[in-house]
Amino acid sequence: MDEEKVKRYLMDFQEREFLDLRKREIQLGNSLKIQTVIGARRVGKTYLLFNKIKELEERGIERKQIVYLNFENPVLNGVSHKDIKEIVELHWSIFPEIINRKIYLFIDEPQSVPKWELAIRELNDDFNCRLFVTGSSSKLLSKEIATCLRGRLVTTTLLPLSFKEFLEFKDFKADVNKISTRSKARITNYFEEFLRFGGYPEIVFEKGSNEKLKIIKDYLDLTVYKDLVERYNLKNTRLIKWLIDSLMNSTAKEVSVSKLYLDLKSRGVKLSKNTLYEYFSVLEDSFFIFPLRKFDYSRRGEGFSIPKIYLGDVGFLNLYSLENFGQRLENIVFLSLARQMNNSPLIKVNYWKSAEGKEVDFIVSEGKKIKSAIQVCYSLLDDDTGERELNALLSCLDCFKIKKGLIITKDYEGEKKIKGKTIKIIPCWKWLLMNSD
Repeated sequence: MDEEKVKRYLMDFQEREFLDLRKREIQLGNSLKIQTVIGARRVGKTYLLFNKIKELEERGIERKQIVYLNFENPVLNGVSHKDIKEIVELHWSIFPEIINRKIYLFIDEPQSVPKWELAIRELNDDFNCRLFVTGSSSKLLSKEIATCLRGRLVTTTLLPLSFKEFLEFKDFKADVNKISTRSKARITNYFEEFLRFGGYPEIVFEKGSNEKLKIIKDYLDLTVYKDLVERYNLKNTRLIKWLIDSLMNSTAKEVSVSKLYLDLKSRGVKLSKNTLYEYFSVLEDSFFIFPLRKFDYSRRGEGFSIPKIYLGDVGFLNLYSLENFGQRLENIVFLSLARQMNNSPLIKVNYWKSAEGKEVDFIVSEGKKIKSAIQVCYSLLDDDTGERELNALLSCLDCFKIKKGLIITKDYEGEKKIKGKTIKIIPCWKWLLMNSD
């Protein structure tokens, strides 16, 4: 560790200005435990930390009590877990007047530092400090780390922008209960953009479609090469690209890794099934995909079910010229439900499939109680499609003895009463705004 460079890094942060910070629906709280934020790259984890720093300063905490360490900064390359404690002591040497005061330590992307969790535990146990940690891997809370930091963590998962956040980033505020004709036109236009390009903050601010696509491509390259190939030391780059292609084309559909393996084997590709499962797990770990399991009263049965696959953001579909807006709509609904799961530990989401093959996109349960059944259908204009989706939903409601069901569409709104059951039909943009709090 080059002490002079690290000192300059610490001092540079003291003069850093936080301009035009946008608040997210999720905010870091005031828990005394270590607060961890996990999520894909570029979703805004660092800015969540900056918002917290700004909040602390507004409460009267002096900047010199705050230390921010971004382990993707070249200055901190090669830092060991033992050096992290020394950096804090270095900060004290610059500001000796705060040595007996509480410090607020913000640590960004520490996964590159072997045994970083040991340093976090020591700082938490032995120093008068509050700790905030981000990471772009769900394994930030792996078994080993959870054992080391057991009982010391509070975790927040950050996803790309919700539709409400998207509108706020566009400087447009919508009250779903007070929407004029003009406001509705603006909202539906914004929703078209959201449906096509997704919710990564940087892309929302970019105006041109071509520029948006370039950024999305850069994100995919970052995911493949930095998050996957480098971090996990993957040897077969062709395989991970093929797997991403396959999963992209199967968005919002069931995906069997065993069938993918047999497909590769039939093409003469030599690999072990375990390798394919490992690569699938890596894509999940980096928040690139989210597998959704079929509902089953048995935890074992649910765990062994074939998952449906959703992407961390629908914008990636543009790179594969996939114009299936039904898949995009369903993926957006899934991400909204995933936010609900993040906010409430009791909420669980599955898909439902009958023995006859009828399928409902989402079953939301709270504890052991089935809370709602949701079908996503881009358009109900096709009579055959509309009837199929409706019949599947009615069968699901019968199965769980529920009186009300929901169909989310692109723009149709209405209500149907069938066999003592009420089916509410609502445009996706409206449902997203109603379920954003």
